[in-house]
Amino acid sequence: MSDEHKAALAQGRTEGRIVRDYLEALRSNRPKRGRKRTEASITRRLEAIEKSLSEANPLNELKLVQERRDLLAERDSMTNGVDLSDVEDKFVQVAKEYGERQGISYSSWREVGVQPNVLKRAGVSRSG
Repeated sequence: MSDEHKAALAQGRTEGRIVRDYLEALRSNRPKRGRKRTEASITRRLEAIEKSLSEANPLNELKLVQERRDLLAERDSMTNGVDLSDVEDKFVQVAKEYGERQGISYSSWREVGVQPNVLKRAGVSRSG
């Protein structure tokens, strides 16, 4: 295998990882269906969980403890927000070349949640 071939494979792996990281970040930060939860509603549910824990059977206690962890993490992400700028900037640098090499269209990028302004920054156009 030539050095050029090895370099091309390494570049493909690196670009693939950057694209995957960005798409995973988009997926994990997608808005949930249903009524949007507020910090106040999370706090009320946490208070209800604390009251229920003392009387819960072991299995329900386990479920309540997990729900409490999930709610605390959700409240923390609301407070701190999620910064996708670093992973987005890396994606913008590789998306056009990666997409061309892999045959990925503008519409496919959009269908998986990549916003038009991000695609524009990356140089990915609707026409090809």
